[in-house]
Amino acid sequence: MSEKNPVVVVGAGLGGIRTAEALRSAGYTGRLVVVGAEPHLPYDRPPLSKEYLRGDRDNVSLCGDGVAEAHNLEFRTATQATGLDLAGRRLVLGDSDLGYDRLVVATGLVPRSLPGSEKFAGTHVLRTLDDAAALRAELGAGRRMVVVGAGFIGCEIAATAVGLGVEVTIVEPQPTPLCAALGQTVGALVGRLHLDAGVDLRCGVGVAGLDGGARVKTVRLNDGTEIEADLVVSAIGSVPAVAWLSGSGLELADGIVCDERGRTSDPHVWAVGDVAAWYDQAHGRAVRREHWTPVTEQAVIAAGDLLGQPPSSQRGLAYFWSDQHGVKLQALGDFRPDDDVRIVHDDGRRFMAVYARSGRISGVVGGGMPAKVIGARSLIERAAGIDEI
Repeated sequence: MSEKNPVVVVGAGLGGIRTAEALRSAGYTGRLVVVGAEPHLPYDRPPLSKEYLRGDRDNVSLCGDGVAEAHNLEFRTATQATGLDLAGRRLVLGDSDLGYDRLVVATGLVPRSLPGSEKFAGTHVLRTLDDAAALRAELGAGRRMVVVGAGFIGCEIAATAVGLGVEVTIVEPQPTPLCAALGQTVGALVGRLHLDAGVDLRCGVGVAGLDGGARVKTVRLNDGTEIEADLVVSAIGSVPAVAWLSGSGLELADGIVCDERGRTSDPHVWAVGDVAAWYDQAHGRAVRREHWTPVTEQAVIAAGDLLGQPPSSQRGLAYFWSDQHGVKLQALGDFRPDDDVRIVHDDGRRFMAVYARSGRISGVVGGGMPAKVIGARSLIERAAGIDEI
């Protein structure tokens, strides 16, 4: 590798810091620069919708004292990447640029906002630490909040807010919460958790618009009903942060298209994390995985490949989790929401669901049953028959 230019990681989130750490662990001793658009050093996002929002935890840093020095990392925070010159190997940073020998893109996601919400105070998204701080400052007992979108972030925000005494309504166009990720059968069990906790859950309906003066006051639904609101949170999904790569020449399609080791269409550029669509042999196409565990695995794989090392790490069984209303939801396996689902335990609060494809177990989802979920690992790994559960 060239000694003139550094290895540059653009994106100072989980993917960025784990890639930098993996490069050092794999033996890279050269200059290593981590560029981040936010003013903060890398931090952990999952607590933002839970412990941080509740006020139980303020420190969510992924960079403890001495990490930068121990790994000899150069951080450039509050620095927005605005373009990429592949031929010249230059990362454009506003009115300046930074040469690189190899580049890893880990810029993550950009949250969608409800159309027109920017006109009103009291409207929020939650992606960054600053987003979470702004929302936390407005939460309080007796306040009325509408959460639009019942994906993982929306459900976690709703659960946290209810615990703080906020009156919460969830609006979700699909039949159940988490329907797109877990399917309707398990989504209904998650919906039950919210209903039992006092959430006003409205599924199968969308938002027609917002009304108010300087501050939002009302959410109009497309079924003609209206909901009074002091706060509105848009949790309607996110898009890969790739707008700055338009025209660069990198292959883009729902993220940055990569092979199974994170290589992009340019031989000097890799991508990891939420922004990266890695080739998945099981699916036969590039797939993005917006969860914590795959990011750390990708960082190790991409770092080794960047350094020209033989494959030493393979992706493990897909795993993700969520905490809602005191119940830990855990999902294990490469299941799909349209797989066959069998509920093998349900006591009215805790539950266990098994997913199967062509009669073979593809994954499990448990609510408050961690031992059972982990215990199913071997069955998933060998694609056991559904009756073996």
